[in-house]
Amino acid sequence: MTEPMLALHAATKTYHDGLPVHALRETDLVINEGDYITVTGASGSGKSTLLNLLGLLDVPTTGAYHVLGTPVNELGEVYRGAVRGQVFGFIFQNFHLLAGRSALENVEMGMLYGPYGRRDRRRMAWSTVERLGLAHRAHADPRMMSGGERQRVAVARAVAGRPRVLFCDEPTGNLDSANTANVLEALRQLNTDGLTVVVVTHDPVVAAEGRRRIEVADGTVVERDQVA
Repeated sequence: MTEPMLALHAATKTYHDGLPVHALRETDLVINEGDYITVTGASGSGKSTLLNLLGLLDVPTTGAYHVLGTPVNELGEVYRGAVRGQVFGFIFQNFHLLAGRSALENVEMGMLYGPYGRRDRRRMAWSTVERLGLAHRAHADPRMMSGGERQRVAVARAVAGRPRVLFCDEPTGNLDSANTANVLEALRQLNTDGLTVVVVTHDPVVAAEGRRRIEVADGTVVERDQVA
């Protein structure tokens, strides 16, 4: 039997700032290879907490988290950092691109802490930029690019190192409808090619992209009917 890509087992997250805040209540969640999951919920519902736990940016207060069958929440930060760098890619609402560096250089720098040498990084960065339709903007400074182009550069940076899972936190939050459509098409194609995609969003158009749809309310995770 194939191990799930990611699995939370009775996982919770509680913050203590005076009175305890139960940001995530006891949660069981299995994510399989090739899933496309969208996560919705009101601000403060716990969806960012869920994403942080899945992305190893935080660890559960209780319960367990397995990545490819390995329990990782009790392991050291060095190991968790290696998993983040080699298994996961991240895209955020704000592009976090370096001004004064070309689009190609920004993509290449996303692989600095991976297992690739300089020549391989450049080759993989160029291949990914081409794949996402940005070859004509490869040498442009992000300051001279549209919001949609910058977000596609951020997508390229996140996936150039060939992660197994792509986490997206409001990836279209700063984009108009046309650029949102372009980014969604890129995510759709990456998922079709086998990449596991998890997207947190407030946008119902983006939420409808998921083949599985999860809603978080008051720290409780509920899986809704599969989206057609």
